[in-house]
Amino acid sequence: MKLQQFKYAVEIADKSSFSEAARSLFISQPSLSNAIKELEEEINLPIFIRTHKGVSVTKEGAEFLSYARQMLEHYQLMEEKYLHSKPAKQHFSVSTQHFTFAINAFVNLIKDYGADEYEFTIRETKTYDIIEDVRSLRSEIGVLYINTFNARIILKNLKENDLVFSVLFTARPHIFISTQNPLAQRTSVTIEDLEEYPYLSFEQGDNNSFYFSEEILSNLERKKSITVTDRAAIVNLLIGLNAYTISTGIIGEEIHGDDFIAIPLEVDEEIQIGTIRHKNMNLSRLGERYLEELQRMVKDLV
Repeated sequence: MKLQQFKYAVEIADKSSFSEAARSLFISQPSLSNAIKELEEEINLPIFIRTHKGVSVTKEGAEFLSYARQMLEHYQLMEEKYLHSKPAKQHFSVSTQHFTFAINAFVNLIKDYGADEYEFTIRETKTYDIIEDVRSLRSEIGVLYINTFNARIILKNLKENDLVFSVLFTARPHIFISTQNPLAQRTSVTIEDLEEYPYLSFEQGDNNSFYFSEEILSNLERKKSITVTDRAAIVNLLIGLNAYTISTGIIGEEIHGDDFIAIPLEVDEEIQIGTIRHKNMNLSRLGERYLEELQRMVKDLV
């Protein structure tokens, strides 16, 4: 095994594509494919599954890549310390449900720890894709929630993919509405109070199961409901239609300003927001620092 092969394998996992990885590494795709084939033959296990849709990491490959990433990181540290070489470009990726605090923690990470060169990625994406991103090591950390309704399905899915869930904080459900909404002056609301207002939820694609919804109580019947794909759409609909969505109650003023308010929802539910990571993978320096930033931010907000 060669360190260069580790670098090739990690780049393919990050890009989910042999062709994109080859361009990034400035080598030909046949050369990259041959190098990975030789590596897989040497360790006697498949690292990647190649399909017409792209590349995914095998279960065995995910464990191998976790060691490869650690080896590369340690090698880079030794280069910087003993050869006085230029610090390598830093890489870090996180996948998250639509949580403002997760974005703010990411911003602070870059401000505090970004070097002269870096390639960071944050993916606000679907619940199933968050799990897949962390399983395949496309992202080092995922941020999502569980509650009594979805916990059995989500935790089973995580276990099958060798992922672990760690609680960041527990919150009571709130509705998230515009300050112009007629309910904005209420100290709390019930499900019955919301009956005439449009309900907003994030679309979950092919895995649009109630269990993968970003919003609790997603299995309730509603007179008016709108499914959206991005945060900007929800913000505009909250204002334009006096709509509501269900959240943790944490509002990041840095992003949303003073136009919105969170009001407690009178239901017997709790939301556990946490991180997921691969159980066989130690966090990188940036992964540890992002987790610390998440914990610091949550402590300030909750």
